[in-house]
Amino acid sequence: MSINRRMLLAATGMGLAAPRLGRAQGSWRPDRPVTIIVPWAAGGSTDQMARIVAAELEAALGQRFVVVNQPGASGSIGTRNALEAAKDGMTWAAGAAVDVGCYKVLGLLDTELKDWNLYFAVANVNVLVANPSANIRDFGAAMEAFRSRGASLSVATAGVSSAGHNMMEAIRAASQVQYRHATYDGGNPAMIATVGGETQMGAVLLVEAAEMIRARRLIPLAVQSEQAVTLQGVGEIPSIRRWLPNVPAPLNYFGIWTPKGVPENVIATMNQVWQEKIANSQRLKTYANERAAVFAPLYGQQAYDEAWKMVRQTAWLYFDGGKARVSPDTLGIARL
Repeated sequence: MSINRRMLLAATGMGLAAPRLGRAQGSWRPDRPVTIIVPWAAGGSTDQMARIVAAELEAALGQRFVVVNQPGASGSIGTRNALEAAKDGMTWAAGAAVDVGCYKVLGLLDTELKDWNLYFAVANVNVLVANPSANIRDFGAAMEAFRSRGASLSVATAGVSSAGHNMMEAIRAASQVQYRHATYDGGNPAMIATVGGETQMGAVLLVEAAEMIRARRLIPLAVQSEQAVTLQGVGEIPSIRRWLPNVPAPLNYFGIWTPKGVPENVIATMNQVWQEKIANSQRLKTYANERAAVFAPLYGQQAYDEAWKMVRQTAWLYFDGGKARVSPDTLGIARL
């Protein structure tokens, strides 16, 4: 897979030797288990990523990092709980950065991307899949189906503002087709619903659908990527741009974050952990490679700058599609 991989690795400074994690005066060492709230159902992309990150943080800091699933309201419930928790570094949220950046636009939560300390692990790719019984074998056939019966053609996603929903809204904006949105409390339930035939298609993250694609329980139609993506054991999945050249395909960054205002030693320690432990995590590299994701150990201002690209695109996609409650320009989100 080649989605800006060279540029991404260069940007992270992967070629530089990372400093060893020491126990400098004032460094943060949690004295009790730390909570990572996953605001989606178990088994989905956020849950998968968060559990690997939690294990790596435990090894680095010698304390448990407990993953707690709190799904609901397109991820805003669990994120709100992290936002409202004591600002002591003991509560983190996980997910896709674009969600945090667009909650206020959608009227779901009064927060913006700048309110958080961001730590990314991977960047994921959206995929449109079909249940084999739907007799939709490629994206061209999907487009024909949308044009002829879109209002009755159900597509499962993880809910409003999810990566899959963003993909479907980008398809709708680029082609003017319609679809029936079937929402679930996470990417894994949406994927399972498509496998079970509750919906004809599903728009989820490739990391969530990979195993069912390999098992031939789902047919991959196209990925929302600048180029085709190769999935181990399956082969090449074509880019949606073969059919819709103007569909945007920014990288979708996933990680963990804690609100601004936590003690400086928490952030300094996590920066060091990210530079030493996460940037060299073989478990995360293997996970990304096996599921056609991009290993992306970014943090701080660099993470913000990269995530902002998708936030800008998605916020205006919501506005143009009539889904926004707040105009992005009033929040300082300029149209691309």
